[in-house]
Amino acid sequence: MHHKPIQHCRNCGHRVVYRIPDDGDTRPRAVCTTCHTIHYENPLNVVGTVPFWGENGEKVLLCKRNIQPRKGYWTLPAGFMELGETTSQGAMRETDEEAGAHIELLGLFTVMNVMRVGQVHFYYRAKLLSPHFNPGHETMEARLFEESEIPWDDLAFQTVKLTLQRYFSDRQRSTFGIHAVDIP
Repeated sequence: MHHKPIQHCRNCGHRVVYRIPDDGDTRPRAVCTTCHTIHYENPLNVVGTVPFWGENGEKVLLCKRNIQPRKGYWTLPAGFMELGETTSQGAMRETDEEAGAHIELLGLFTVMNVMRVGQVHFYYRAKLLSPHFNPGHETMEARLFEESEIPWDDLAFQTVKLTLQRYFSDRQRSTFGIHAVDIP
């Protein structure tokens, strides 16, 4: 994973060193040289939805990003999970914040381990309750796309592309499962 290593203790502010702690751990951790606090670095969770519209779910809602990274590219409504919320609560919040969409949250659809950036992405299927949207400041435009209209070359992230491919594949078979994907 590419990340900036911890340099100072979050507890006391002194320098840390990376070593395997003496507590039976097997991985190098950031350990404070003064108070001996062990700092664990864990993946961030990204939560979002695949909002669909139509009698057979033939259209999906995409948002054109108004922020970096990938400003100007299309994405599913998603973002980082906040402390104190569940993955489903976060997915609903992100859908409201980014698209201003009213949804009925259905089941978990994809779980994607993005190991290169230390993230886990969770996407839920979501039935749109209205085709009208009120996007927030992070979104230039929110609109519905049929599969043939998806701007595949202008999607912001690989997780979005893979989730959409699985959505349309499952929709064609009229059965939706949970998809687990590892992206090295």
